[in-house]
Amino acid sequence: MSDWGPVFVSLVLFVLLTPGLLFQLPGRSRCVEFGNFQTSAAAILIHSLLYFGFICVFLLAVKIHLYLG
Repeated sequence: MSDWGPVFVSLVLFVLLTPGLLFQLPGRSRCVEFGNFQTSAAAILIHSLLYFGFICVFLLAVKIHLYLG
């Protein structure tokens, strides 16, 4: 059986933490902007660090596993 937990967690976090989709941190004119569909280099860096941190928490500390089959 394959462990699909890391795949699903990574996919959901990637979609949720895409800069400009739901929120952007830092925004262009404010600290946090919601749903502006724009991005910047600083926002990409911040969101990639958030993604890495959440992946570490969910996969290493919480140990989410999902077995299908």
